[in-house]
Amino acid sequence: MINVALDGPSGAGKSTIAKAVARTFDYIYIDTGAMFRSLAFKALESGIDIASDYEAVEKMLRETVLDIARENGEQQMILDGQNVNAFIRTPEVSKAASDIAVIPFVRQWLLKTERMFAEKYNCIMDGRDIGTSVLPNADVKIFLTASAEARAKRRLAELVEKGVEVSFDEVLAEMQYRDKQDSEREISPLKKAHDAHIADTTELTLDESVNLVCDIIRKVIG
Repeated sequence: MINVALDGPSGAGKSTIAKAVARTFDYIYIDTGAMFRSLAFKALESGIDIASDYEAVEKMLRETVLDIARENGEQQMILDGQNVNAFIRTPEVSKAASDIAVIPFVRQWLLKTERMFAEKYNCIMDGRDIGTSVLPNADVKIFLTASAEARAKRRLAELVEKGVEVSFDEVLAEMQYRDKQDSEREISPLKKAHDAHIADTTELTLDESVNLVCDIIRKVIG
């Protein structure tokens, strides 16, 4: 199996680019961020204080069934039998996802599922620690990045298109919060793998970004 690890900060366009790259190479796309977001969404809906009540989070996991479905080529997160894709991209869930991602037993809970998919399929998997922790032996490792302002502008456009009312300053603040949280957490922090290729998309269009990532993959796998 060919595994591609695509890491980078929040809002770098990892999922959008990974989906396009997966279509180009006919790989399976695995969105690990959506898995964390789904758990964070359930915790918020359950009224759990993620930052302090680890016992409640652990109890929630024991009662959670997380699965992946595909619809029109898009990954759908199925949480306890319900498709939650429409609910997991808000700033509130983004912040909660960053909080829940620092909990060791949550990461272990998801790690088994992520690796199982990687063993079964040629895939591109995106997240914060794919190349350093989840798939340290991935065939191709890419660190996708862009300035915080560029990432916030892109995320704002996505949210507005979905009808979410939020300001640029709110999105930028959430982006900066996640950058700090993800980079400073003790367990599997956001970090470029030593053998990863850097892809900076600050000044690139989406098509140019996709082409850049595809070119890197072609050069590595031949």
